[in-house]
Amino acid sequence: MQKVLSPRRIVFIVLLILVGVLLFAAPRLFSSTYMNGDLVGRGETLKTPPPKPDVIHLETPEPLKAIYMTQCVVGTPSFREKLVKLIDETELNAVIIDIKDFSGRIAFTTDNEILANAVSDTCGAYDMKEFIKTLHEKNIYVIGRITVFQDPHYSKLHPELAVKKASDGSTWKDNKGLSFIDVGAEPFWDYIIELSEESYVLGFDELNFDYVRYPSDGPMKDIAFTWSEGKNKEERLEDFFAYLYDHLSKPTRGFDTAPKLSVDLFGYTTTNTDDLGIGQVLERALPYFHYVMPMVYPSHYNDGFIGIADPAAHPYEVIEYSMREAARRARVVAASVVSPATTTDIIFLKAQAEKGHGDIKESQLRPWIQDFDLGATYTPEMVRAEIQATYDVGLTSWALWDAGNTYTRGALLNE
Repeated sequence: MQKVLSPRRIVFIVLLILVGVLLFAAPRLFSSTYMNGDLVGRGETLKTPPPKPDVIHLETPEPLKAIYMTQCVVGTPSFREKLVKLIDETELNAVIIDIKDFSGRIAFTTDNEILANAVSDTCGAYDMKEFIKTLHEKNIYVIGRITVFQDPHYSKLHPELAVKKASDGSTWKDNKGLSFIDVGAEPFWDYIIELSEESYVLGFDELNFDYVRYPSDGPMKDIAFTWSEGKNKEERLEDFFAYLYDHLSKPTRGFDTAPKLSVDLFGYTTTNTDDLGIGQVLERALPYFHYVMPMVYPSHYNDGFIGIADPAAHPYEVIEYSMREAARRARVVAASVVSPATTTDIIFLKAQAEKGHGDIKESQLRPWIQDFDLGATYTPEMVRAEIQATYDVGLTSWALWDAGNTYTRGALLNE
């Protein structure tokens, strides 16, 4: 005997069928739906744009005239205010502040889990963001200096990335007892990118990269670069330059702009064409940085340089010659022509001119000049002579270096 379904059961079955149809067809009946407050269309997600950062960035002044400030000074209000006063009262218009110094420690506090364990416990400024804002209100351009491959802190945390002793594979150290990360250690490159972006968010207008090189002082006969095998030093370092440019030359983290980039090179890179044994070649840096800053401190040149018995005592001659050569080489790369030259030279220069920002020019050059006593006692006239040498070769910008942050007021023009 066939069982007859009750009306109630029939209604229940019909409802089940309708629910199934709706569950199957609903995604196809609507071109969009809402998910976590964002409109999700067919095949795409429209994310809510991030809030605009609450900091500003200044345009690079032309000319730029800067002084350097260490981590400890930026964390000492009385000292840093003396330097701000010096900038206010003179022709200076920029300051270069340590973000990461020789210790590998970071000068500002951060909740970024990648960076937090590197925050300095001895120096630095807990109010870095506010201090930068104050500088900006005075129209002072702020550059953050990042010591890159010299990094004892990171080497201790990640010895597998450090420069090694060839003899036993332990971490190599220079004559000062400081360790380096291998230039070829690509995982470390991302750490530098993270620090750079975090610094830009904080308000730094420009990022300056120092110690972008292989070690030079120490037990060099017992050294191994396990991450750099397969390429020579200058090629591997250029890979890093290109990586910085690729990752930092575009707007990031809610900003419509990207940081300006600068790099510090040995003074001899302006006159030598080899890599000095550390990977630095001027032509290999020019395409990837808005500004290249050779450290042409006269006291760092060997006796007999360009026929001068005591270079430290002749600052004008040393800087005029060095920066004139640098400017000439920048023009050569920009024109992609060299004479006399081999075909290989021409091919190399043309290739370099087409890389990175593609706008190579001599105005990219911005020397670090000496304002400290080494090899000679530096008078206001000697420091001013260095500045004049910069101008006399057609350049406009410069930065004074003194590790003690005590600058020669008499060498600077009033505002």
